[in-house]
Amino acid sequence: VGIGATGMAFVRLTAGIDLSVGAVMFVSAAVAGKMAVAGAPVPAVFGAILAMGALCGAVNAFFVTTAGVKAFVATLATLYVGRGLGLWVTETRALNLPETILQVGSARLLGAPVPAIALGVVLVAAHVVLTRTPFGRHVYAVGHDADAARRAGLPAGRILFAVYVTSGALAALGGAVAVAQLGAVSPSFGREREFAAVAAAVLGGVSLFGGRGSVLPGVLLGALLVQTVENGLVIVNADPYLYPLVMACVIFVAVLLDSARGARRRDAR
Repeated sequence: VGIGATGMAFVRLTAGIDLSVGAVMFVSAAVAGKMAVAGAPVPAVFGAILAMGALCGAVNAFFVTTAGVKAFVATLATLYVGRGLGLWVTETRALNLPETILQVGSARLLGAPVPAIALGVVLVAAHVVLTRTPFGRHVYAVGHDADAARRAGLPAGRILFAVYVTSGALAALGGAVAVAQLGAVSPSFGREREFAAVAAAVLGGVSLFGGRGSVLPGVLLGALLVQTVENGLVIVNADPYLYPLVMACVIFVAVLLDSARGARRRDAR
């Protein structure tokens, strides 16, 4: 959730949205899972996941920046396309991956779990990019006012292209972490993860209207909150049919909070 929400934050900062996160996780993991079952080496498997995610992000970026399709419509379409491709690749059956994949998920580096290290690296790298580089400042500028950014000479199209590729790659990386922990790719893999990513980003302070928000500590706290809610439902043995309702309430509260923050800023001006 944290890794996917980080990619979503890049898109949200430009006032866009990526509804294909869960589908990208699924189709990337499905392709890599087939490679793993066929005996491909572990580095090639994880490299394929990231490459597939970046490719899916580039497809979204093409429709948004070149074809002029609204981000909501474009990524909603690729959500269904990606999930359909994943089901076709897996033949609607679970892929049980070799033990070598699980060993990556359970491995430790300097005493810390590799998945936690992956999250930490992604968060720190994203924070540095957004706060310490010209590209990060351009992302905020495009999200605040895309037309003004273009008039100022910023390459808004290339910036938008980059953020969607980033979102796709990080969605796939989140899928890779999940695959390494689960050791399998089921037909429901990654389903509705895009909503958890949106909720985590918005709860972390990333504005729905673009131009405002942070990865650290914002997105990290939002992801922890979303994951705590999901884990809490499991711990209290809640009815599984209630899970979507609870997550819908979390997203609704996040939207209300963001709207309230926006109203306060407008009143202050």
